[in-house]
Parts: sequence; structure tokens; C-alpha cells
Amino acid sequence: MSDSFKIVNLGLPKTGTTTLTRALRRAAIATADWKIHRRQSDDESLIGQHLGTILYQDYFQSGDPLARLSKFRAFNELSHAGLKHSLWPQSDWALLEAIEKHHPETRFMLNTRNPARAASSIMRWGNMGTLRLPNTNVPGLPKGYGHEEAQLARWIAGHYAFIRRVFAGHDRFLEFDIADEAAPQKIGAFIGTKLPWWGRANARPAAVPEATPDLQPELTET
Repeated sequence: MSDSFKIVNLGLPKTGTTTLTRALRRAAIATADWKIHRRQSDDESLIGQHLGTILYQDYFQSGDPLARLSKFRAFNELSHAGLKHSLWPQSDWALLEAIEKHHPETRFMLNTRNPARAASSIMRWGNMGTLRLPNTNVPGLPKGYGHEEAQLARWIAGHYAFIRRVFAGHDRFLEFDIADEAAPQKIGAFIGTKLPWWGRANARPAAVPEATPDLQPELTET
């Protein structure tokens, strides 16, 4: 097995993706997260582009969603939730299968977070829950839905179920709960690299806890 295999995370916004990106970068793993900044690439065609946009451009151009992203080893926060349109590569099996076809050793991860807490965080994150998600078509969340926390929580749980189903029995797939104290050890063992940092990134003040018995401790959010 090569030690340069690609790492693709399939999590949703506000479920701990920023924490994961910081942890991977602190481990010296070149990680693309949401958008490519000038300091990250010399390729002018990538600068300022959302990761999801690049993945779809290259998928339809060459079949390989990572064709122009060879500099990066890990890919996180794939989605782009805009005001007029949304891109959600982590919900597109054809695109994910194309990544695996062109990069057979790719390791896929799914970071999860209690859906109710994640939904609450989305509603408190700018206009994501009030404008961007309810007014665009998102896989599992059609236009007109997502303006209530309960709807967002159902969508988040549905995404987890989708990923679990399509990666059932896959020997290069790891699901982890961002609130699990053992998460960094599990990730490190999975990718063969110890994570020197794990903490809380891109956090917002916590809302009053919902009266739900299975809510887990809020260690991080993104």
C-alpha cells in the first residue's frame, strides 16, 4: 500500500470538518478544504474555486474528479452551499466511485455529530439555515425544506444513512463521531499517521441543550 493514498472526508457542514482539516494539516498532510486559496496552489484555474466546483469540472472533463488536485492528499468540506445553487459531491455516488476508480487506494471517512446539535449549529451559522439551504436544492433536502432544525436533523441523519449504505463492507472506510474522545486515535490508525493536534475549531457559542436523552457532549463543531 502506498503511503500517498488520497483521503476523502464525506461529512456535512457544522459536524466537525474544520477540526478535522486542522488536525490533518498539523500532521503535515496537504488538505484541501472548501476553497482553494492562492497560498495553496500555483494553478490559476484553481485559485478562489470551491472544492466542489473543481471536483465536478474535472469529473465531467476527464472522468477524474481529482485531476487538477494532485498537490493535495486529503479533501474535506466538499460541499458548497451558495445562495443560488449548491454542490454536494459527498452525496453523489457516481463522483465518489470515479475518485476510487482513478485513485484505487483512496480512504474515505465520515465524521458524524449528533444530528440535533449539528442542526442547531447550522441555524446559528450565518444564513446557512435561514437562506442558503432552504432556498436551493440539496440532495435529501429539496428547495423549501431546511428552515427548521427538525428538518435539518432529519436530513443530516439521512446523509449518514446513505454513506453507511454505499460504503457497507468497504475495507477503506472509517466512520467516527467527532465527540468521541478516541476519534484522533481511530483516524491516526486508519490513515497511518499520528495526529499531533485535536481540539475545537471554528466553534460557535453553544445553544441551550435540547431536551433529548441521547445528545452527546459538544466537543467541536464546524
